[in-house]
Amino acid sequence: MNTDAVRVPKTHLVRTELDGLLTGSDVGDPVPSERELAVRFGVARETVRQALHELLVEGRVERRGRGTVVSRPKLVQPLSLKSYTEGAVRMGRTPGRVLVSWVDVRADAAMSAALGVAVGATVMHLERVLLADGERIGLESTYLSVRRFGWLRDSFDPATSLYAAIRASGVEFGAALERVETALPSPREAALLGTTTAMPVLMLNRRTVDDADHPIEVVRALYRGDRVAFEAALTDR
Repeated sequence: MNTDAVRVPKTHLVRTELDGLLTGSDVGDPVPSERELAVRFGVARETVRQALHELLVEGRVERRGRGTVVSRPKLVQPLSLKSYTEGAVRMGRTPGRVLVSWVDVRADAAMSAALGVAVGATVMHLERVLLADGERIGLESTYLSVRRFGWLRDSFDPATSLYAAIRASGVEFGAALERVETALPSPREAALLGTTTAMPVLMLNRRTVDDADHPIEVVRALYRGDRVAFEAALTDR
């Protein structure tokens, strides 16, 4: 294959130039307008617009009013049995939560198997928006057995860490199976996340058990792909 004959798309060239421009910029610095960048790089505004959109999806830049500015680094969350609060505090961010709903639902066959309850048993569904420094970054739906965790209704503040409350009751987290994949949010989910249905999110599905292998929770969480990244420590031991 003759690599000399391969044409590099103009969008990629502009993107490379923008990467260099952002590297020397500080958080909150304004990004030149599409018109300015088009003139600087000698390309059409549509080419610049596409390159900026790629950076927007990656979380390198963000819209602010009618302009574009350099974003803060993504919040890096560990793939572990640590709570969201612990991950945010570790990066010097202020965690927060906004309660969307807290209702009882009936367990279907899948939920019955996951939580170890009978089909039709009462399950609590807790839905909360996750914040970092007041910015909406995630939407978390947690399902717990009322038989085991019904006491949370009387003592738990949904603006605080659910894991901390469960641990304080004497329950020890043992293990979790978690799956991470990309998805597009529904209109309702996008509105709650403060994003659009065209912006990809990271979807986590997790089932957690205690140290005796008894089910604790089933979770479905959506995180803004432009604001959050995940990491895991790997070992062959």
